[in-house]
Amino acid sequence: MSIERALLISVQLDPRFQPGSAVWSLADEAQELKELVLSSGCRVVGEVSVKRHQPVAGTFLGAGKLEEIAQSVVDRQAQAVVFNRELSPAQQRNIEELVRVKTIDRTQLILDIFAQRAKSQEGKVQVEVAQLRYLMPRLVGKGIMLSRLGGGIGTRGPGEQKLEVDRRRIRRRITRLVEELQKLARRRGATRSRRKETGVPVAALVGYTNAGKTTLLNRLTGVSGAVKDQLFTTLDPLARRLRLPNGETIILTDTVGFLHQLPHHLIEAFKATLEEAQDAEILLHVLDASHPLLSEHAQAVEEVLGELGLSDKPRITVLNKRDLMEDAHQAEALERTYPPACAISAKTGEGLSRLLPCIAEELGELLIEPTHLRVPAERPDVVASIYQSGKVLQRQEVNGAVELTARLPATLKVSLSEYIFRS
Repeated sequence: MSIERALLISVQLDPRFQPGSAVWSLADEAQELKELVLSSGCRVVGEVSVKRHQPVAGTFLGAGKLEEIAQSVVDRQAQAVVFNRELSPAQQRNIEELVRVKTIDRTQLILDIFAQRAKSQEGKVQVEVAQLRYLMPRLVGKGIMLSRLGGGIGTRGPGEQKLEVDRRRIRRRITRLVEELQKLARRRGATRSRRKETGVPVAALVGYTNAGKTTLLNRLTGVSGAVKDQLFTTLDPLARRLRLPNGETIILTDTVGFLHQLPHHLIEAFKATLEEAQDAEILLHVLDASHPLLSEHAQAVEEVLGELGLSDKPRITVLNKRDLMEDAHQAEALERTYPPACAISAKTGEGLSRLLPCIAEELGELLIEPTHLRVPAERPDVVASIYQSGKVLQRQEVNGAVELTARLPATLKVSLSEYIFRS
């Protein structure tokens, strides 16, 4: 299968027309677009950078610039033009007619990468629903879809299947997929409820794409194997048990990487995947400390967390890739900038001996005031869960029961309410 040849178009608008991106330079925008396109499996054959005050209503760019792009398409034998901005269906169709090759916008590019990365059934269904909803308003006449029948970027769903292009069949398929998604969501919700009943605290890894979240998860939980250096390595949430130095066991979950100007409707589409972060007691915000756009990445993550209502969730900043930092003092400065923070290298293991106690300490502060419990002797499983997920301060055996004074996570206290008594 030949590699698709893509011409990249990076556009920087006045901040009023691209909110939230004023701190990104045009060069930074172009670099991220290139990384995304390479992650999709395309070959970059040329790049065009454009500064405009505001977009043109019908074509996004002016006629003169689009003529230049059309000529570049011919000269470089490009098979697709990829924009770093969202395009309306009309803009996308009009540009495609002028440049004579398929035109991909930011949303479609991200969805194409998601389709390639999704592994679980729920992840695949979420992606396909989002792709089909994206395509629906673009199925007009013979325009945009006829040029895409050859396949490649923008035409493939999860598992490289060809996306449906018939409007009526799309509607029926969306209905069926949404029903399947609801069943899968209920099943996953039941799993989370059972996890809550055990009272085991959850720490969720969040962060910009390619910051090293999955590598950190594997390192902390003892899973061997290299993780690919590419965007959106993890689309489906992962959950593993981790034992902290104080003996407490927690659940550590991995989530999809965030992105600068992640379209709002994509956040909505993948909210189910991000529920792991919403249900967590604490967030571990993983930052690539070696990246030149560190602060911009941190801000992009804050914006997404804000949309999810997680801005006030307790967190630790994990400054990853310390092994790539030339200045040792820089790590210390960054720890002061993003407190509470810990500089580590998930690749080499450097700094993890500091991170684990930090997690234990932060979780310890979230444990509620001492609770008195009386557990029948025939329920050693309940006693074990208290030791596993709480902090036992006192224990004695009285009249065939085990009486404990312990600090417990709020979720565990609720599930153990029948054993609580006032001393």
